[in-house]
Amino acid sequence: MPAITIRRRTATVALTAALLVPLAACGKGDDKPAADAGPTPKAVNLTVLAASSLTDVFKTAGAEYEKTHPGTKITFSFAGSQELAAQVKQGAPADALVTADTKTMDGLKGETGDATVIAKNRLVIAAGKANPFKIDELKDLADTKIKVVLAAPEVPVGRYSKQILDAQKIEVKPVSQEPNVRAVLSKVELGEADAGLVYKTDSAKSGDKVVTVDIPDDQNAVASYPAATLKASKNAEDAAAFVTWLSTPEAQKILQDAGFQKA
Repeated sequence: MPAITIRRRTATVALTAALLVPLAACGKGDDKPAADAGPTPKAVNLTVLAASSLTDVFKTAGAEYEKTHPGTKITFSFAGSQELAAQVKQGAPADALVTADTKTMDGLKGETGDATVIAKNRLVIAAGKANPFKIDELKDLADTKIKVVLAAPEVPVGRYSKQILDAQKIEVKPVSQEPNVRAVLSKVELGEADAGLVYKTDSAKSGDKVVTVDIPDDQNAVASYPAATLKASKNAEDAAAFVTWLSTPEAQKILQDAGFQKA
């Protein structure tokens, strides 16, 4: 074979080998997993039953929790505490419960884990816009010319209302008894009632739709909000993490910024 042909073949082999080296290196790099990718967060959907007076603040708290706990989605179901208790007893699928009183929670001990009070609240008088009857204390609610609306006695805020009125020996004949505090407030906001007893946090959210009349501490009642996991939860560990989080400084700031008192 002529020498010139051998030289050409040798050069071709060398050039091919040179081209294959970087390609092989690239192939090895493609097979290597991305560095620092980390595990994919577990997708969790939590359902939390919560007292209607927590509607606004829990929407804020839930969004913050989801932001700091990737993969977790929280769905809230808001209603009067007595309605929530009925749902739990009927086996409604849920993971955690927060009521507006300890009595309701205590009645569900067979259905829940240990409860922790996460916040407190107080009652105020919500008077109609401009407060035409000049209501400035509890005893004014006894005036039969004033249409007063209260929550039903089986509702926590209704029970607290009865407690403080009875303690002051004030007889009030409500024009209606509502299933939760939001319904009481709505009646006053719409002008269907002249006044009602609601939580301070709810009245504050109404802005100028109502006039808030404070009730002195010695005539008032303290509402406690206990939170607990539900034994039937299919996400027990994650539900417990959320309930625990509600007592952290981060969650407590959200609650107190909304007007709730420290537990």
